[in-house]
Amino acid sequence: MTVTVPRQADSPDEPQQPAEDRRHMIRRRALTLLIIVLLIGVPAGYLVISANQSRESGKDKEEKYSATGLTPHWPSRVQRRVYQVTIPVPSYNVGYYETNNWRTSRLYVQFSTTDENLDAYLATMGLGRDDLKAGEIAIGARDQKITGWNFKKGAGGPWYGIIHEQKNPAPTHDIVVSMADPENPFVYVVSRTVP
Repeated sequence: MTVTVPRQADSPDEPQQPAEDRRHMIRRRALTLLIIVLLIGVPAGYLVISANQSRESGKDKEEKYSATGLTPHWPSRVQRRVYQVTIPVPSYNVGYYETNNWRTSRLYVQFSTTDENLDAYLATMGLGRDDLKAGEIAIGARDQKITGWNFKKGAGGPWYGIIHEQKNPAPTHDIVVSMADPENPFVYVVSRTVP
């Protein structure tokens, strides 16, 4: 036996709503679909884009920190500030490499610049061209091996160098300058700092 419940009558005080026509129903469903797409699709798209950017950033950092030798780019501004290495503009053939351990951090930098900019570079450290000593190879064999630099006779000289020592925590600079082309000297710098 089935029990039937009587249908409740509409209230006479409430106005009757007209039946929804097809066009209105389609518009309402399209608006609902649009809202669902915006609430789900936009955040999902943002997550996909963010994940791809994060993955690319990780690959760039992995490449940067797995480098074993000079990287043909300018060191970052932070690196230049920490190691007190200014690179004059314009400079060419710029390369750098950074090593860190618990005793000493080093930034290796090389660049080619103009004759006038060499004087400006030396002036940033309170030095002049007269402070450079002819034949002085201020960068040691260990540092030359790490970077692949070669300061032997017949390999781009004449060489001039100086060790610019500063009181800790300021870095010490080992500088070698090749004057093979006096108009465009090539500068090699090892900046050492003790953390």
